Amino acid sequence: MENNSRSYYGRPILKPHIWKDYIAAYFFIGGLAGASATLAIAARARKNDALARSCTLTAAGGAALSAALLIADLGNPERFLNMMRVVKVTSPMNVGTWILSAFGITSGLAAAAQVIGAKRSARIPATLAGTLGIPLATYTAVLIADTAVPAWHEARRELPFVFVAGAAMSAAAWNSLFVSHRHGTMARRLLLAAGTCELVAHRRMVHRLGTLLGEPYQVGRAGTCAKVARALTTVAVISTGALGERFRSTAKIGALAALAGALCERFSVFYAGTQSALDPRYVVEHQRR
Repeated sequence: MENNSRSYYGRPILKPHIWKDYIAAYFFIGGLAGASATLAIAARARKNDALARSCTLTAAGGAALSAALLIADLGNPERFLNMMRVVKVTSPMNVGTWILSAFGITSGLAAAAQVIGAKRSARIPATLAGTLGIPLATYTAVLIADTAVPAWHEARRELPFVFVAGAAMSAAAWNSLFVSHRHGTMARRLLLAAGTCELVAHRRMVHRLGTLLGEPYQVGRAGTCAKVARALTTVAVISTGALGERFRSTAKIGALAALAGALCERFSVFYAGTQSALDPRYVVEHQRR
């Protein structure tokens, strides 16, 4: 025994996950796509056709890219199909696969109808995709929290809020870039609110985890990504809230900062889980406490 807080010969107690780093990008893109579909419903209700169109196309594109990233990580397309042979409500991964598949079909149909100009035909699939958008944006938080990884499992109360706020912020930022300044007002307001919520949720999460389990989010690659994410998100919130409505260029800078901040936040959470699984101190000392 090296010391009282480490495992036998300092070897990890937990088996680290085998996900590639780009799964963090999958968390980001899936959230962006899901929140875009939900934002499309709100935009359509406000008769903002330009924003609704952008959100609908973004949702379909994000769903396709998310599926490609997931299949790439699995290594074989058949593994993705095999997960759909059963419905297991106690498995976040199985439920997530069904959500992604249903979202991909409905968002794809809505986007196709939007492209050919059949707006009425797009309403039903777009509404279904928007309804599935929030579960798609948050199921990955449930997935990683439903593990033995200390930095993820003990953050299970806040992670869904961090993920959904980041998804809403990134969706608002992305779609605001592809519509006129006037049509992007709704998206900018969502960016401001969601960005603020993400900053608060992340701070609350790290504070509740305490000195021990909050450490993985503040050191190493996770800590670097978290600091960059906070800085970028703060810039996005300030620039959007203070000058975004008056200056188009400032609004675009805020949108780009929000996108980069949301992406860095996903990588921060991903790396924090890896770091806490590799170091037995986080397992042993937490169990003792």
